[in-house]
Amino acid sequence: MAGEEEVKVFGFRSGSYSRRVELAFKLKGVDYEHIDEDLLNNNKSDLLLKYNPIYQKVPVLVHNGKPISESRVILEYIDETWTQNYAILPTDPYERALARFWAKYIDEKVVPAIEKAFRSNEEEREKRIEEAQEMLEPLEKELQNKLFFGGDKIGFVDIVGLVIPGWMHASQEAAGFEVLTIHKFPNLNRWIQDYLNHSVAKEVLPQKDFLVAFLSKVVFGRNN
Repeated sequence: MAGEEEVKVFGFRSGSYSRRVELAFKLKGVDYEHIDEDLLNNNKSDLLLKYNPIYQKVPVLVHNGKPISESRVILEYIDETWTQNYAILPTDPYERALARFWAKYIDEKVVPAIEKAFRSNEEEREKRIEEAQEMLEPLEKELQNKLFFGGDKIGFVDIVGLVIPGWMHASQEAAGFEVLTIHKFPNLNRWIQDYLNHSVAKEVLPQKDFLVAFLSKVVFGRNN
């Protein structure tokens, strides 16, 4: 790609969807400019509204003036545009289809169930935790003995699933209860540790102490 190309990422530093895009670029070794949106105060920039007028959400990738929105779409665009150095999606068509399936499953089934569990009140908490664990069980089985969902390296499903290693432990500490227990999910917990120790992922994943404080205040309404 040309050295003078424009690569901008409109995102939110505490949001996992934005971090997906940043991780993809770092794995690819592509330089980009991060533009942080003030979403806590719902103060969206005019540029964000211009580039993503339909959803008005982050992340948005602007590549040479052309905007692309929705994180999974952006990840595929990145993989197809910057083909050097690192492949995010498998080359085999069937493996690519499976990766898309599990990525969609994480976004549409796992993430909503986890959010409901952590936002639940005491009366419904046990039920919500069980529902979240039911959604996590297929991922536990799919991971099996692999280092990452992408095999021996971080791939498409791992990047989409970044919310789990990046936010789960902090959410559990902030909420005061566990969803992803070690005895029930040994594979996922091992995967989380491998993720946290990955040299490139470390550059993108948020600091746990910061995230605990952020979640305690913003999600759980506590000032610890």
